[in-house]
Amino acid sequence: MNTKTIFKNSCLRMGVALAAGLILGRLIIGTPDADDRQTAHNRDQAEDASQVWTCSMHPQIRQDKPGKCPLCAMDLIPLKKASSAADGAVDPDALLLSDEAAALADIQTTLVRKGNPVKEIRLYGTIRPDERLVRSQVSHIGGRIERLLVNFTGESVRPGQVIASIYSPDLQNAQQELLEAAKLGDTQPALLNAAREKLRRWKLSDEQISLVEQSGEVSPLMDITANVSGIVVAKNVSQGDYVGQGSVLFSVADLSSVWAMFDAYEADLPYLKIGGDVAYTVQALPGKTFTGRITFIDPVLNRATRTAGVRVETVNTGGRLKPEMYASATVQASLSQRGDVITIPGTAVLWTGKRSIVYVKQTGSDIPAFKLREVELGAAVGDSYVVLSGLEEGEAVVTGGTFTVDASAQLEGKRSMMNREPSQGKHVMLTVQGLCEMCKERIEKTAKSVNGVSSALWDSKTLQLHLDFAPAETNEDEISKAIAKAGHDTDRHKADDSVYDALPECCKYRR
Repeated sequence: MNTKTIFKNSCLRMGVALAAGLILGRLIIGTPDADDRQTAHNRDQAEDASQVWTCSMHPQIRQDKPGKCPLCAMDLIPLKKASSAADGAVDPDALLLSDEAAALADIQTTLVRKGNPVKEIRLYGTIRPDERLVRSQVSHIGGRIERLLVNFTGESVRPGQVIASIYSPDLQNAQQELLEAAKLGDTQPALLNAAREKLRRWKLSDEQISLVEQSGEVSPLMDITANVSGIVVAKNVSQGDYVGQGSVLFSVADLSSVWAMFDAYEADLPYLKIGGDVAYTVQALPGKTFTGRITFIDPVLNRATRTAGVRVETVNTGGRLKPEMYASATVQASLSQRGDVITIPGTAVLWTGKRSIVYVKQTGSDIPAFKLREVELGAAVGDSYVVLSGLEEGEAVVTGGTFTVDASAQLEGKRSMMNREPSQGKHVMLTVQGLCEMCKERIEKTAKSVNGVSSALWDSKTLQLHLDFAPAETNEDEISKAIAKAGHDTDRHKADDSVYDALPECCKYRR
């Protein structure tokens, strides 16, 4: 086909003109689509390059793209965007989190404020008789109890009430001596006075002695009367028992005033003072509150319970408080002896050994940034703690998601509750030959024996040995040489044949 024939065909002429126009347009205005694709590709590469990916179980794994952990095959997670650290206002030691990561972790912060905290101390104890009002009822003469008129503990007695009658031959003999001395009273008055005094010491009244002298009759029976009022708290004899002079028959407690004895833990003792008011309740009288004053704090702690006894005296109006009732008290103790103090919620504090740490939100950054801060804590106030040093009013501390923030700091090798200083370690992988669990144990043990190696983990499937070590103390070659000396070839060194031949048969990998 010649040129004239081509241009005579109208369709062919239009196709040639269209192709020429496209070529001319491309030459004039370029290829914007290709340029846009290249720009987007470069932007994606820059974003991917700024992203660090790690394993939540093996933080030593660091990659610049998503994938699987070579140790446990878990999905790698984004650590942080390097571009976010470009903000010069943020401390380089601070932990930077993306907005998405902070939202997923539900991180919450609370502003630090000064105030006048009041420590609420809870005390538990029992009601007991006032020991100063407990009396012993004794027999002032030896003999046999002929009648016992108080037969059980808890019975009430009053002064002058007859509580027992004693048969005493000694009493009969003393009365007979009194009658004989009365006959000689004019000539030997001293003898008469001695006989009377003997009966007085046995607690016979002058009326009873005069009655014996006047009637001339003697009796071996003697009534024992109560000398105090109260409740019998101990009964030591039964009817028919023989007792000696001075034997305790009953113990009687006056319950007009009682003690509430509480146990206070040693941490609460600095806030309890003698003379302080205490309000308490008892289970038997719900809704009723009793008050009293602290009159005594035991100077010695109970060795078993690590508590000290606190005594609160209370007037027992109507006898409603009974010994051995359970009581619970609440003491409000102010902690601001020198003005307002700083308190923070307990959820903000992480304890590790002797250190107490919090995470403080950094200011001057558009993205969440947190830095570890060691603080000195004082007394606990409910669910909060007094801060003695380490924080200033107006700072914001992490109170929700604290462990998540600390875990992220550990993953990045920054200061955390586990690391006092940022990690300066290095992670490498060596190919080490081996077959069985004995090989695994030998390889890892040898690697860890090298000074400076902090961790070693060998995978029998991939033959990869993951190492973490301090570059200032050792290097890959030194670790590889030590493993080769133990009988295992590496990608850097080969084990001597003599050492390899000495390995157990299950470890012979050169087959």
